[in-house]
Amino acid sequence: MKKVAFVCVHNSCRSQMAEAFGKVLGLDVFESYSAGTEQRPKINQDAVRLMKEVGIDMEMNQTSKLLADIPEVDIVITMGCNVNCPNLPCSHREDWGLDDPSGKSDDEFRWTRNTIKSKVEELVARIRQGEL
Repeated sequence: MKKVAFVCVHNSCRSQMAEAFGKVLGLDVFESYSAGTEQRPKINQDAVRLMKEVGIDMEMNQTSKLLADIPEVDIVITMGCNVNCPNLPCSHREDWGLDDPSGKSDDEFRWTRNTIKSKVEELVARIRQGEL
C-alpha cells in the first residue's frame, strides 16, 4: 500500500484536512499522513469545525506533526506553501497550489475544504489506476 504525505509549513489546516480526507476516501488505497516544518499546539479550530460539517472530526486522531514524525512515504503532496515548502524524499511529488484559508471567512474555508476533497478523490482514482 502506498504512503502519502500531505505537507505544508505549519501542518495545522490544509494538510490536516487532506490527511483526514485521505484516511476516509483513500482508506483501502493508501496510508495518509500530514506534516510540516513547524508545529502548532493544535489543529486550526476553524478547519476542525468545518470538517465536522462533513462528518469528520480531525481532533479524534490527528495532531500537528513535524516531517520527522512520519514514516518514509511514496507520494508527497504540498499544499501550496511557495518558497518555504518543505522537502521530503519520495517517488512522486506534486503541489496543489492552495492558499491558506486561516483567518478568512467560512466560505473561503469551505471552498478550500471542498477543493481538497475533490483533489483527494482524484488522487485515489489515479493510485487505483496505477498512474502513481
